[in-house]
Amino acid sequence: MNYKMMGRLLAQILIVEAVFMIPALIISLVGGEQQAVKGFIGTFIIIAVVAGILLGLCRGGRKGFYAREGMASVAVCWIVMSILGCLPFYLSREIPSYIDAFFEIVSGFTTTGASILPEVESLSKGILYWRSFSHWVGGMGVLVFLLAIVPADEKNSGFTMHLLRAESPGPDVGKLVPRMRKTASILYIIYIVLTILNIIFLLMGDMPVFDAVCTAFGTAGTGGFGVRNDSIAGYSPYIQNVCTVFMMLFGVNFSCYFLLLMKQVRSVLVDEELRLYLGLFLGSVILILLDLRGFYDTLGEALRHAAFQVASIMTTTGFATTDFDLWPSFSKSILLCLMVVGACAGSTGGGMKCARFLLLVKSLKRNIRKFIHPQRVQVVRCNNRIIGERVLENTNIYLTAYVLIVLVSFLLVSLDGFSITTNFSAVLACFNNIGPGLEAVGPTCNYSSYSVLSKLVLIFDMLAGRLEIFPILTLLSSRRYT
Repeated sequence: MNYKMMGRLLAQILIVEAVFMIPALIISLVGGEQQAVKGFIGTFIIIAVVAGILLGLCRGGRKGFYAREGMASVAVCWIVMSILGCLPFYLSREIPSYIDAFFEIVSGFTTTGASILPEVESLSKGILYWRSFSHWVGGMGVLVFLLAIVPADEKNSGFTMHLLRAESPGPDVGKLVPRMRKTASILYIIYIVLTILNIIFLLMGDMPVFDAVCTAFGTAGTGGFGVRNDSIAGYSPYIQNVCTVFMMLFGVNFSCYFLLLMKQVRSVLVDEELRLYLGLFLGSVILILLDLRGFYDTLGEALRHAAFQVASIMTTTGFATTDFDLWPSFSKSILLCLMVVGACAGSTGGGMKCARFLLLVKSLKRNIRKFIHPQRVQVVRCNNRIIGERVLENTNIYLTAYVLIVLVSFLLVSLDGFSITTNFSAVLACFNNIGPGLEAVGPTCNYSSYSVLSKLVLIFDMLAGRLEIFPILTLLSSRRYT
């Protein structure tokens, strides 16, 4: 393991994190929020000390950087970034428990949106901004941001590729262009443009500027932290519809936007994952709408809530316009299934990803055909390309790890004595980076009642879910690879 290289990378990430906190500090200074100001300044000092020590200890390290270092570095960076990123909450005493503050910021960075706060409107604006901005940082990934702005060393043996693959969601990460740094830059440019467009459309609906910015951060990162206790329910139908559209847009694989910019429209239209993603959305909305007949005053209102909640759950954003925990069991079951499937690979959404779900179904069909015709060569194709056996193997390994982590987490969380529905939906909601679950962790509730052990388990689930399991497991593994 190249520990010095990993230490230098961690120091750079912490410096970027401190820079990202500056707007929140300015908001606190302008608003006269003294406790928040103390929290941010104290955090700056601690980050400066830690980053300085790391840079001092890690000078002169060799440049070699391999897949294991890439996986472990991403996991360590996200953990340490969360350990220090929660300090403004804790030092300002706006969240007096460090574990609760840690839970809140991990939920922010992993774009989960699960909260331990009974109500958020009492938080200072600076803290609210940092809480929402953590979604935007985590949505695309802070390491991807670092790759986009820091010149890469050509001799650095796969440094950028290993990091991008470890942090970017999806079963397979490729290059949009030959140079990985330019790929990271393109991803962030698309991300920033979509975020700005989201803010503009929200402002057109007379949404307050601060609310629009924070809501756009939560939508872009598909996170779900809001600035109001009722999430998006208190805003106009126009704003709710804007959020629905942009949640779906941020759940699309960003390579599709790049292809559109390159005028390769046909490639986007025939993309199987995108078609599955849109098909699941439309099918789920129709089924829920039929199930909600008579539940709301008008069909239009039912359609608006159904479309919003399907988009919110499917893209793992976690915003809410209504208490869907009161919906009929069939509708809630659909939402529970969508929690698992998630959004597209290469998006800011969580879950298993439509690409993996598609590969699993195709692999199952291939295996059935092989059982019937054992002598015939069977391959799995997606978008008219043959999928390599390594990708299929990784997908199967991911599914195995996914099921094991969910089951173990469910058993540990069940020690707290909540209902099976509450505990199972809590694990699914955190592991798939969604936020609200059902019953005691539904859209009108929070995670504050869970014990410290359960919160730590759910923190692990959020990190493992956002990083696609393998970086966390690589960090925990005692074996050494080169």
